[in-house]
Amino acid sequence: MLKNTPSLQYEIEMISLEQLVPKDHLVRKVAKAIDFDFIRDEVAHLYCHDNGRPAVDPVRLFKIMLLGYLFGIKSERQLVKEIEVNVAYRWFLGMSLTEKVIDASTLSQNRLRRFNGTDVFERIFTHIVWQAMEKGLVGGKYLFTDSTHLKASANKNKKHNEKREVRVSHYIAMLNEDVAKVREAKGKKPLKASEKAVEVKDTNVSNTDPESGYMHRDNKPKGFFYLDHRTVDGQCGIILDTFATAGNVNDSQPYIARLDATTERFRFKPKAVGLDAGYFTAPIAESLARRNIIGVFGYRRPTKGKNRIRKSAFRYNAETDSYTCPAGQSLIYSTTTREGYHTYKSNPTYCQTCPLRSQCTQNQKAERLITRHLYQDAVDNANAVRVSRQGRKLYQRRAETVERSFADAKQHHGHRYARYRGLSKVQMQCFLAAMAQNIKKIALVVWAILSYLWRQFYLFEAWVKQSAKMTACPVIWKEKQEKSDKVKKQTHFYQMILERWVCQQSEKPFNFFLIKSSFIAV
Repeated sequence: MLKNTPSLQYEIEMISLEQLVPKDHLVRKVAKAIDFDFIRDEVAHLYCHDNGRPAVDPVRLFKIMLLGYLFGIKSERQLVKEIEVNVAYRWFLGMSLTEKVIDASTLSQNRLRRFNGTDVFERIFTHIVWQAMEKGLVGGKYLFTDSTHLKASANKNKKHNEKREVRVSHYIAMLNEDVAKVREAKGKKPLKASEKAVEVKDTNVSNTDPESGYMHRDNKPKGFFYLDHRTVDGQCGIILDTFATAGNVNDSQPYIARLDATTERFRFKPKAVGLDAGYFTAPIAESLARRNIIGVFGYRRPTKGKNRIRKSAFRYNAETDSYTCPAGQSLIYSTTTREGYHTYKSNPTYCQTCPLRSQCTQNQKAERLITRHLYQDAVDNANAVRVSRQGRKLYQRRAETVERSFADAKQHHGHRYARYRGLSKVQMQCFLAAMAQNIKKIALVVWAILSYLWRQFYLFEAWVKQSAKMTACPVIWKEKQEKSDKVKKQTHFYQMILERWVCQQSEKPFNFFLIKSSFIAV
């Protein structure tokens, strides 16, 4: 039967904010799992303590910023409007129903004036990762790194050419030192120290956002972008590092520096790292080998040369440091280039009459040249790991961690576009997006464990009541006893986990029955 719904907008009810927020809302899970009080200590040096107008609580200020990234609200003005009408947001911020929300300019001015040029966002991000480590969500043994592009707020057609300094290689110092040692051992003259780590190149520069980079890659959109280089832990997918660069920076350039920074910050000793083919360079393979880290790289297709007989058909002899061609002739060592390549040349006398000459070389001198990188042994070891069973599993895990992290960031946390202009501001965006994802991950995992334990508790409690009725029948009692052993083992396992997670900072002894009451209180 059709009825008219009466208007109740002006009805007065006695109700609390606690009753309006659903028990399983994400903000409740976050508030239960994450301690935000440390933010006051991190930003205390940026505030005046003896004069001036009362400031907005920095914990609330950062919570407001995180809400925008947690729920994918890109505009700060829209975020303030959402807080005005969303009771869950007000509950999370500790605001009453009638309390006035701060103005959007308060967010922007604090971001531009108080926090600009500081490492506050990095330190808060690091502290969140430490909280994840304390809860057992970070292993630190297997790390996965990749990069994704963020569309810059710049028109790709509004640009100009400009000469800029571009770093040739981030591994130039290591390479120069090793090349000098090899040339000295081979009796070659040392190279002149004329090669610079920085060279000047013509670069496309945006008129709107000069700090962005013009990206021109295969299967990628063209235009001005920023890159977010992320390192994700393999255990639960917690983001350990995020580093923003211009869009025209190669993925391999900042990798080793960021890996060292991550392992030093969190005191990790990783066993293996998973990387795509863009990181598969000889210096990176050698750098990982020197750190006793197994590198699992994606397959990199070799470039095709003019010769039909490829380099793979030549056999390397480590004892004599030479190559043997398919016809059985030797290619002996010639020199080592500045780029770290050993060159091996054949004897033109034999090549002129060789029946495979037309397929092997088109050189007028009838000479075949083979190059071998100084770090080729590390590259060969990495290729062997890639095709191994463990290597295939680790590379598959890479798609489940860092690739999924980027997909979640773009789909749910507004990470497709750069919200601001300038590298430092985009770096702040990367930290906030990574913080939001880590906080959500921690909250959901803790909630899932608590939910599972709650169910196990009531199963165990029901079994205790039912078993009291079955003691009279020995057959049924035996079956119930076997099932109860499994329940007891599972309950004991999760009891140990929650002893670490829930009661870690409590001075009281662990009590299993307190878990039930604490979970109900959520």
